[in-house]
Amino acid sequence: MDFGLNSDQETLQQYARDFLTNECPTTFVRQMLEHPTAHDEAFYKHMAELGWMGIAIPEAYEGQGMTYVDLAVLVEEMGRALVPGPFFASVCLAAPLLGETGTDAQRKAVLPGIARGERNATVAFTEASGRIDAGGIALSARRDGDGFVLNGTKRFVPDAHVADAIVVAARTSDGSDPTDGVTLFLLGRDTAGVTVTPLETMDMTRRWCDVTIENVTATSDAVMGDVDRGWAPLERSLQRSMALLCAECVGGAHKVMDMSVDYAKTRHQFGRPIGSFQAVKHKCADMLVDVEMGRSAMYYAAWAADDEPSELPLAASMAKAYCSDAYTRVTANGIQVHGGIGFTWEHDMHLYFKRAKANEMLLGDPTYHRDRVARLVA
Repeated sequence: MDFGLNSDQETLQQYARDFLTNECPTTFVRQMLEHPTAHDEAFYKHMAELGWMGIAIPEAYEGQGMTYVDLAVLVEEMGRALVPGPFFASVCLAAPLLGETGTDAQRKAVLPGIARGERNATVAFTEASGRIDAGGIALSARRDGDGFVLNGTKRFVPDAHVADAIVVAARTSDGSDPTDGVTLFLLGRDTAGVTVTPLETMDMTRRWCDVTIENVTATSDAVMGDVDRGWAPLERSLQRSMALLCAECVGGAHKVMDMSVDYAKTRHQFGRPIGSFQAVKHKCADMLVDVEMGRSAMYYAAWAADDEPSELPLAASMAKAYCSDAYTRVTANGIQVHGGIGFTWEHDMHLYFKRAKANEMLLGDPTYHRDRVARLVA
């Protein structure tokens, strides 16, 4: 296992940083805060032209067929830039799940459009309980002839308001084991009976929605994978997505650290740079430890997603538990280093803090994942 980037990955990293510096400055991010959908189609299309939307989509479906480590390199740079819109939901959540579990017809219907930047998708799995394990899936799918009738509500579905396709996890049978009886369905956002309601949340650069499904008829063609056996592929997909979410956290944390160190070097107090004071030095050192440890955990999880799936469950939860906490700690310390200006709307620090708090809860909070790590190593 080599944590060093190869030459192609280094090129991707530098090109992505240069592109996002020019095309996604925080002035653009702030515009998306006020945008009705936080989704700029021209910006999204530009990323698609670079091949980014299809980076981990197989070549057979117009993608690049690259690895999760490659995608993690790109997503880390996106985290530095606070890229708004549905990239994570579509490329990091939905596309891998469709690639593994969807039928050939379902893949052809959705994946090429994602790769071209013409279609978006998302995954609806959390409900009112907020649980991300199989026991949290209660939305019902009742047999009706050759198809199913779905009823229920999914909560906090990322960017469902701009998704053309929504993968819905539903309960098709009940038993003593909650991992049995889960089935995945591919629905269109405009399907009769599907209602998407955007929510007001802390981080409005990525929108969250409630998806209400009322008496929705799903034919057998909408089923992804095997009936009652949808939890295992969904869980694997969520674990791979955790590694990518951690990449975003590491990128954002690294940017906050850079901003804080630069400020500590140039801001003078009592006739000297504030970075010369021990308390400020220690905060910057703590940031560096958090960033580097988070990066190691993240790339280990991304490597496991590519090369050692048996290690992925533990690696993903370790990375998610650490990176979630680390991103929040780094942004909190960054605000402290900046002092009063760090609390102002005009300064960018609050944008990173809000993204950190949102990512902390997405795909399971640190407490859940620490408990999961304990159970996996017991």
